[in-house]
Amino acid sequence: MPDAPASDAPAPDVPVAEPLAAHRRGSGPATALFRPQLLLTWLPLVVAAALWSWSLPRIDFHGMGDFGLLDRFPIAFYAAPVVLSAGFLVSLRRAGTAPWWPLTYCVTLLLALKAPPALLYDSVRYAWASKHDAVIARLLAEGTVHPTVELSGGMSAYDQWPGFFSLNAALVRAFGVEGAAVYTNWAPVAFGLLTMPVLILIYRTFSDDWRLVWTAVWIFQLANWVGQDYLSPQGFAYLLFLTVFAVVVRHFVRPGAAGRLRDRPDLDPAAASVPPPTGLRQRAVGVALLAPLVAAVNASHQLTPVMLGMTLMALCLTRRYRNIGLLVVTGVIMLVWDLTMGRVLFLDTLGTLRDTAGDLLSNSRAGFAGEPTGPGPELVGDANIMMVAVLGILAGTAVLLRRALTRSALPLLLAAAAPVPLFAVNDYGGEMLFRVYLFGLPGTAFFAAAALVPTVAGTGGARRLARGTGAVALPVALIALLAGFLPSYYGKEAMQYAPPAETALVRRAYDRAPEGALILATTGSFPGAYYRYDQYERWFFTEQEVPENLKMLRDPVGYLDAGIPEGRPAYVILTRTQERATTGEGYLPYGGFARMSEALKASPLFRVVEENEHGLVLEHIADPAATTTVTADR
Repeated sequence: MPDAPASDAPAPDVPVAEPLAAHRRGSGPATALFRPQLLLTWLPLVVAAALWSWSLPRIDFHGMGDFGLLDRFPIAFYAAPVVLSAGFLVSLRRAGTAPWWPLTYCVTLLLALKAPPALLYDSVRYAWASKHDAVIARLLAEGTVHPTVELSGGMSAYDQWPGFFSLNAALVRAFGVEGAAVYTNWAPVAFGLLTMPVLILIYRTFSDDWRLVWTAVWIFQLANWVGQDYLSPQGFAYLLFLTVFAVVVRHFVRPGAAGRLRDRPDLDPAAASVPPPTGLRQRAVGVALLAPLVAAVNASHQLTPVMLGMTLMALCLTRRYRNIGLLVVTGVIMLVWDLTMGRVLFLDTLGTLRDTAGDLLSNSRAGFAGEPTGPGPELVGDANIMMVAVLGILAGTAVLLRRALTRSALPLLLAAAAPVPLFAVNDYGGEMLFRVYLFGLPGTAFFAAAALVPTVAGTGGARRLARGTGAVALPVALIALLAGFLPSYYGKEAMQYAPPAETALVRRAYDRAPEGALILATTGSFPGAYYRYDQYERWFFTEQEVPENLKMLRDPVGYLDAGIPEGRPAYVILTRTQERATTGEGYLPYGGFARMSEALKASPLFRVVEENEHGLVLEHIADPAATTTVTADR
């Protein structure tokens, strides 16, 4: 029988079987999400978000004690960032091809660390944020600033550097809200989100390895514990500082200055080649564009312009960024502002420099108080020292072992070291230690990440050893940094939160006092301390050296009575937040606040005006005998 024609032959089975098999396997987006690699990338985000969301309403922040929120958090809250860390490590495997995953993890970590107070608290967190809210309220009420008017407690400085407060006054008007208190607690989240892309630009300037870039961003967020990202001029000026630095390192490279740093064989495998050079005209245009940012820094904060000038000066030590014109313009803008708007405080600061210059021991201490007192503050102090040391060791290891990367990222290393000489100049109200750490952190975080993220170069045993070491060192280090820095975030939270009833007590005390009265309190670290600050004089009588406070405790009544000018109306405000702050920071020994309060209550020189569980208000009686006679006649 003859063969059938080819056109009549049955179709092969394979083309039909392949679509059916593909259909059975599934090829849609939903199925792709459950592939092992992708599943391990997104699932930790969901699990961490569920743990965090479940734990949030179970946090008893009203019952905070010596450990702040550390012993108020459920176990699920601590599990959330651990799960996030695991997912972040998985996402690094595809950091170059899918950078949105590590970005999502970094944003989620920021929210997990910084958002709880904004979501939980029913009042403004942190006394200095409340202070800045008072400055914004005054600016809204008066519509102008008074840079030459002397105000109690150093408050004149806020009129001399009003840029940040003017911006917030404009935002309050634009949003139509009652005041900045509406969004104050969200400032750390907002500053963190705005800082992240700037950090990425900086790190990408010096590294082509996305794993290194994202790890540096992650470490920066964990280690940014000093608390300057609240609603503050420092937080705003720091963001501008990083922006100026990012523009300089990316667009101010001098022609012919890169040398061999554009030759891939001479670079670390993770290093990026030096950005293209710019001509004199381009750099001049760049200076003109940066000048408004530099002016905004100077209009907002006293110290940040100094840090910016020192950083630009450090960059001039390299041929790549020797831009004398930019440095001169920055210096001129700073000097013009200091000699005009900021003249009063600037001249006063120059006077104090003569007394503090070279005193390294005093300039590097954290505040004027004694040692932290109580288990929570002591834990925070020890954890801070230990984790800063760990971070420094990691960064130093990378600088020594990855010398090719250090050469190409030398500007970042110089920027990290630039603030250190300020230790020898001034203590900046006991905060210079924290400010030096803050401004050195971007570079420190980069090199710490370089110590943990292994190079992908090399072959054979060396490459396997590097990968194996990184596979162990990186997760261990990230979990250790997380555990070590959490006390810094929340170990002192009992000092930062005050219930609305305490703030109401403070405001009632101010409203009772006549304008021009002297307001006494142990410290200014309590919400409402600067309410209507332009109408009163303040004396925070424990914000001094500890020996003087011990002298005060021996006779609180006589000490305060002697310090009140004759004929001056005076009121004493003592609150629970003050007690926690003075004890925790070491201003007063344990029990000292209570003994002082009882002594004042028992004295005829002070009359109790109001007392409840949140605090005590007393009025100073200049002549107890006259008061007794008047009362008897009535």
